[in-house]
Amino acid sequence: VQLQASGGGWVQAGGSLRLACAASERTLSSYARAWFRQAPGKEREFVASIGGIGSDTDYMDSVKGRFTISGDNAKNTVYLQMNSLKPEDTAVYYCAAGWVVGARGELNYPYWGQGTLVTVSS
Repeated sequence: VQLQASGGGWVQAGGSLRLACAASERTLSSYARAWFRQAPGKEREFVASIGGIGSDTDYMDSVKGRFTISGDNAKNTVYLQMNSLKPEDTAVYYCAAGWVVGARGELNYPYWGQGTLVTVSS
């Protein structure tokens, strides 16, 4: 599975961005899908995940209520809608796919996109 992330950019605090992750295979919907991020000088961290059916979602505490992960199976794409962005959300965001629904560890996701940079200014 090849993943292509897009949608990053620069935004002022309080603004919104929507990231997209397109897959090369129609079977993306059968995978657990997730977004991770890596801020400058920090380790990569889990942000959100969604199960194949789309009913199982999980979020890191700091983005709950602001970010929404969703999938469009017809387009083989998973999205991350980010609202009320804060400077601390600045990071390279990566999409990933795996088989363990609800997993937060990177090792559970063997397939990764290339990353897209999100910069939030104060």
